[in-house]
Amino acid sequence: MNTTTAVPAQRLGATALGYPRIGPNRELKRALEAHWSGRLDAAGLEAAAAAVRSGMLDDLSVLDSVPTGTFSFYDHVLDTIVAVDALASRHRRETALASYFAAARGDAEAVPLEMTKWFDTNYHYLVPEIGPETAFAAKPEKAVAEFLEAKERGLDARPVLLGPVSFLLLAKPSEGAPADFVPFDRLGDLVEVYVELLAALGEAGAGLIQLDEPALCADRTTEELAATAAVYRRLVGSAGILVAGGYGPFGEALPVLLEAGVEGVALDLVRGRSDLEALETLDVSRETFLLAGVIDGRNIWRADLAKGAADIARLQAISDRVGVASSSSLLHVPVDLDAEHELPEALTERLAFARQKLREITALADPEGSREARPEAPAAWRDESVRTRLADLGPDADRRLPYVERQAAQAERVALPPLPTTTIGSFPQTAELRNARAAHRRGLMIDADYKSRMKAEVAAVIAEQEKLGLDVLVHGEPERNDMVQYFAEQLTGFATTAGGWVQSYGSRCVRPPVLYGDVARNAPMTVEWTSYAQSLTEKPVKGMLTGPVTILAWSFVRDDQPLADTADQVALALRDEVADLEAAGTAIIQVDEPALRELLPVRAASRAAYRDWATRSFRLATAGVRPETAIHTHLCYSEFGEVIDAIAALDADVTSIEASRSKMEILADLDRADYRSAVGPGVWDIHSPRVPATDDMAEALRLAVAALGPDRVWANPDCGLKTRRYEEVRPSLAGLVEAARIVREQLVSP
Repeated sequence: MNTTTAVPAQRLGATALGYPRIGPNRELKRALEAHWSGRLDAAGLEAAAAAVRSGMLDDLSVLDSVPTGTFSFYDHVLDTIVAVDALASRHRRETALASYFAAARGDAEAVPLEMTKWFDTNYHYLVPEIGPETAFAAKPEKAVAEFLEAKERGLDARPVLLGPVSFLLLAKPSEGAPADFVPFDRLGDLVEVYVELLAALGEAGAGLIQLDEPALCADRTTEELAATAAVYRRLVGSAGILVAGGYGPFGEALPVLLEAGVEGVALDLVRGRSDLEALETLDVSRETFLLAGVIDGRNIWRADLAKGAADIARLQAISDRVGVASSSSLLHVPVDLDAEHELPEALTERLAFARQKLREITALADPEGSREARPEAPAAWRDESVRTRLADLGPDADRRLPYVERQAAQAERVALPPLPTTTIGSFPQTAELRNARAAHRRGLMIDADYKSRMKAEVAAVIAEQEKLGLDVLVHGEPERNDMVQYFAEQLTGFATTAGGWVQSYGSRCVRPPVLYGDVARNAPMTVEWTSYAQSLTEKPVKGMLTGPVTILAWSFVRDDQPLADTADQVALALRDEVADLEAAGTAIIQVDEPALRELLPVRAASRAAYRDWATRSFRLATAGVRPETAIHTHLCYSEFGEVIDAIAALDADVTSIEASRSKMEILADLDRADYRSAVGPGVWDIHSPRVPATDDMAEALRLAVAALGPDRVWANPDCGLKTRRYEEVRPSLAGLVEAARIVREQLVSP
């Protein structure tokens, strides 16, 4: 086996694969949004970014090896598109920064890149568009500059790039590419650009370069693995390369990388422990770097240091060059637990955010450091009544009558035109609303005044929808800070943080609750708001809930029991809420599951079991209603083809789904699957500030009608409107209503 490289050996002690890049107080978010609104010029944005990067280096300076290049204005995949000069021509503007944000967000001249979930996380990446004509070129400026920032501070810096294999496996063919073309066909061309990128970093002084290849943690074909071997045989001669996965085991790719002669591999020993067993059977050089990812980069529970030390010892029996690291980038966790002052003490002592995880890493790297085992969860976190109730559920608890029978009953209860128009749920969260919630939370606004302010907003949202002519209305969710946190604050077994922010995409940050104990509902959570909205209109108002899978996916979930058990507990609490909404007269109840694809295991062998418990938990939450009560759900920004059978198994009456950025690809997926229910393919991309053209929305609806038939199509945006401004919402919804009217008329008079 070839273990030679062009650089001398370098010790890796304590390190991390990446770090949060939004700032401890979301400084980057505020700077970005000020820039986009015209309140901060490019120089001011660059200065804010430099300050965030400086803070990252301050935190990371406790490590022996510091990752650089993991900062991003929006997304690291977009950064890679820029680094290989693969921006589409429609996004190229007069300045690099304007081009970058045109690709990320779109503008008046061009739609943005498609956005979808990053493996099985709630992070969204921008999908590269690669065609046969894409002219790659090396643009190493960002990577080199950020490496030098760390080097000039005397830090042992390690540049990080997304690897060429994953970059192309995550890409989609550009518009107009031949039908048989796949971006991976361009790997031979792209690898030469990576040779140039690595050479530029080497000239700047980088001795070891981390190439992230998370796509190698998924199932790969023999041809893909052979191509990977050829790529890394080409690259190892130009730099010392550490290949990181971070989202499960390398599996069959592990021997491929080792035989190609890479200097080291970073192992995810939290979700990919099978790699540890595999290494013990492989012929591994004692000079190979083995980076033990024993500190969970994706959850916030304190590590079991005794277990981590045992795994490190097993690797030390294989190699003389073993280091300690996070299992993935720490991008997925908040910055600092020490900033939290209101969490229960019994919970706080079991948690670790990014800064605390750096301490765990350095403790394990120190021969004299802590090796404590993590204590068991307190018995008080269990609720035997919840467990008994679940155990007593009958076999039909998750079943409803067939869809055809339900459809007839629902049509009789609520008369709707063809292509009913609606929205996904939320309306713009104005500064006034956010200020009112903050004042109420700090005790500066009494309950009665707060409720009055929220009811006034609900009334305004209902009036707005009536004026626009929408068919099925929503109350706008002004009282909800977040679609998961709102419910977490009212269910047992959850705690919420004050500043535990995590980047979801661009400037969008979320504050995942901590799900630490058994879950139960003590009182109705949404009925009052929905009922009040319904009292203001003759049109149907949807009840709006977040589904059990999404509540799990967008929380930091306990790791002391199977996810399936926790999902059923959440589902049972939601089942009670659904029953109360129905009893209050709500005819349509939407239970959103935008994270259904997100939790899908990366490896195919684990997917069937996931689909079974995930879809069962949704049905458990919704199957208690009468046939005439319609159950809607919503999904967004994922590769839906991979979960189309699961979408069907939810057995919802209507599924609204993102389709605008992905160019209605979902229609082909539905055609291949045995999907019989109604669909609302999103015809307006709400994650872009563009106001969509009415003709474009009408054409999307025509495609949907042609694929599904007029009785199975709804007209709606692709996601909630929380992040948009009314200046964008009003014309866009007016166009949506007009597009539906145009297509309805064409159905009558083609």
